[in-house]
Parts: sequence; structure tokens; C-alpha cells
Amino acid sequence: MGLKTLSKLMDAQMIKRTLMRISHEIIESNKGTQNLVIVGIRCRGAYLAQRIAELIGEIDGAEVSVGVLDITLYRDDLTLVAECPVVHSTKIDFDITGKTLVLVDDVLFTGRTIRCALDELIDLGRPKNIQLAVLIDRGHRELPIRADYVGKNVPTARDQSVEVKLKEEDKIDEVVLMAQEG
Repeated sequence: MGLKTLSKLMDAQMIKRTLMRISHEIIESNKGTQNLVIVGIRCRGAYLAQRIAELIGEIDGAEVSVGVLDITLYRDDLTLVAECPVVHSTKIDFDITGKTLVLVDDVLFTGRTIRCALDELIDLGRPKNIQLAVLIDRGHRELPIRADYVGKNVPTARDQSVEVKLKEEDKIDEVVLMAQEG
């Protein structure tokens, strides 16, 4: 049994508009970009973080540092994911201590991925604060985590999945709601 597409939630233009709105909200909420850094969770969160940083640059004229976080070794389900999980590198070549850090991911679901990211970030330094930006919030939280910036709230059933496709990885920008066939 495979997955079937139930509906297209966002197309390329909608993703672009949503990231523009999130970028404006980040600037407004933080009263500018001073001491602001952006870190994306590998892999699609990293691409979204880069896009948001570029949009903030277009809006505010500021260059915002962008990093990539690989949470593989921080996962609480590491042994369930794969016998030999593939670990990529975390690439944050700036000090996060004292910064306002915006953590970016594609889909917020149970909150466990974000918990892992927070654990790793705290091991790297002590930001002034950490804010969370997600393209999709699909609910079903298992931990008390919420996003500060949400592109779209999508109520889902537990057996459904939200698939974010980005041109950097998938050659297309779209978000689809998926379910098991049968």
C-alpha cells in the first residue's frame, strides 16, 4: 500500500507569499533585524530558512546569518528510524549566544523534532530567545511546543501526512496532504 494525494494545500506562488508574510512578521515582531539569526532544520527547514533570510534582506536591507541544524543524533527515536542513520553536519558558523534565533522547519507535528533542535541549539550556545517559524502546523502535539510564525494551519488525521516539496530538493514547490491508499 502506498500513499495517495488527497489535496494540494499550497502551490509555488502560495508558498512564496506565505514566506513573504512570515518574513514581515519576523521583522515586525523583533522590531527589526538587529541580533537576528535564522537556523533551519535539515533538510527542507534549511531551504525555507535561506529563503526567509533572503526575503528579510529584500524587505529590510539587512543581511541575516543563516545556519543549518542536523538533529539526527538528538532524536529520541534514533533506533527506530534506521539501523545506521545518515548523519549530516550542522553548519552554524556564527555565535548564537545573545542572539534572537528564529528556528525554521517545514511541518510542525508532534513537537519532537523541535525539542531535538532546541536541545542541540542549547548545546551550541545560549541565545537571548528562540522563536519558531513553520510553513505548516498540522496539530497532534505530544509536547507543549507552539510556533511563533505559522504559514498555514492544516487540521489532519493522525494517519495522514503533509508532504512539503521544495525545488531545491524536489524540483517543485508545493505542499500536499497525503493518506494511505486502501
